[in-house]
Amino acid sequence: MIRRLLPHPGLSAMLVVVWMLLVNAFTFGALFLAIVFGVLVPLVTSRFWPDRPKVRFGRDMIGYIGVVLFDILVANFQVAWLIMTRRNRDLRSQWLVIPLELRSPEAITALAGTISLTPGTVSSDISGCGRALLVHSIDVADPEAEVVRIKSRYEARLLKVFP
Repeated sequence: MIRRLLPHPGLSAMLVVVWMLLVNAFTFGALFLAIVFGVLVPLVTSRFWPDRPKVRFGRDMIGYIGVVLFDILVANFQVAWLIMTRRNRDLRSQWLVIPLELRSPEAITALAGTISLTPGTVSSDISGCGRALLVHSIDVADPEAEVVRIKSRYEARLLKVFP
């Protein structure tokens, strides 16, 4: 019964949390509406999700979120410093091709979203075969090292979260 009412409990919980953050006020009405959306949206969209993504909640996910939040904070300061101290012609922007070990569409989407959330980088495209991600970075001294950094900081952790 509960499985039928909540076909994607992770999505339901995320919708409730995001709704409450968007409302920016904790009231009974806002919480009630968040729960309604958290139940209805997965119910209505469940037929479009034939297989549930396998996600490991726990220490690996918490570690991944911590790394991402830290990197977002640091990148904000780095990009601000670049903008204040360098001229456009001094920036070393690069297109990076990130070869992917991830196979799950949800995991690849999480990686692309993570890269785009970090200031100074944006995910642009995924190869037709789904084995490479095209990323633009505003300032890169060593493209190969940046690819290795993205794979080790984000993809390696996502491989543990999305088995």
